[in-house]
Amino acid sequence: MKNYIIAIILMATLVLYAQEKEESLEHWKSKRPDGHAPISVMGDHMHNKGGWMFSYRYMYMNMEDLRRGDSDEDFADVLVPNGGDYMVTPTRMPMSMHMLGAMYATSDKITLMAMLSYLSMEMDHLTGMGGRFTTESRGFGDTKVSTLYRFFNKNKQQLHGQLGLSIPTGSIENEDVTPASNGEDVILPYPMQIGSGTFDPEIALTYLSQGDLFSFGSQLRGIFRLGKNDNDYRLGNRYTLNNWLAIKATGWLSFSARIEGVIVGEIDGDNPELNPNMVITADTDNSGGTFVNSGLGFNLYAPKGVLKDLRLGFEFATPLVQDVNAVQLKTKETVTVGLQYAF
Repeated sequence: MKNYIIAIILMATLVLYAQEKEESLEHWKSKRPDGHAPISVMGDHMHNKGGWMFSYRYMYMNMEDLRRGDSDEDFADVLVPNGGDYMVTPTRMPMSMHMLGAMYATSDKITLMAMLSYLSMEMDHLTGMGGRFTTESRGFGDTKVSTLYRFFNKNKQQLHGQLGLSIPTGSIENEDVTPASNGEDVILPYPMQIGSGTFDPEIALTYLSQGDLFSFGSQLRGIFRLGKNDNDYRLGNRYTLNNWLAIKATGWLSFSARIEGVIVGEIDGDNPELNPNMVITADTDNSGGTFVNSGLGFNLYAPKGVLKDLRLGFEFATPLVQDVNAVQLKTKETVTVGLQYAF
């Protein structure tokens, strides 16, 4: 929380600096290739009154090998036969997510946003006896709705806030067969569940600045987990600070670089159906941490013609810092690609 407060102070400093600059009638513009953030960033822009936008994003994330704190860990060292604490360890977890979004501006100051998602996950495991098995989980995720409010758009700068709610439409009851379940479906551990099971408020503040060839953005975001779900736990709060810089190469192409700091809290509570000594992912001590991620990408934008106002975005992201609580799978790479169409 301390780091989150510091980030708020830094954002406020940016806002004060922007407001003190000489006023100009020239607004920050979205109708250029760098007019939107890298495709992995949500809620980065707004629309003028009556404007619509529909979007589709596909994200692939791969988690593989183990991390204890800020160091790599061998699979054998966490298993009971070798003096570890667990009967089973995960070895790899690829995850795919499809996201459909819609935005509509009721006025120049207010834009409404909604997002649906569908997730598909697999997790490969290694047992203490050397056996291997895979579990799978898929389904619709939590639904997100929010309102964006524009504080100002002048001097080629914009500041807007976001107030949203994540609605628990994603399942927390996903099951699969494991070697110890005698052919019966059993509840899967926390990372293999699709939803949070709780109503989660979300707030964000986004600052944008634009020059003739370059644009810059900074977004502070917090997701807060309230209460506990029907399985007696809640996920940890999540705080992110995203910063990106983009260069407009042509009227239809821009390149971007992004760096993101993330703080994730531990899971609070326990699902009574899960044995924390069986597998790493069923132990809530093995959740949360501090991360720094980097991303490189590009945006393609059609300023005219039959595809006018259609965008294609791509980003490849990798972690720079992974300091996890206890022992967890580590993130390798994340690829995000998406289409956005405004009218």
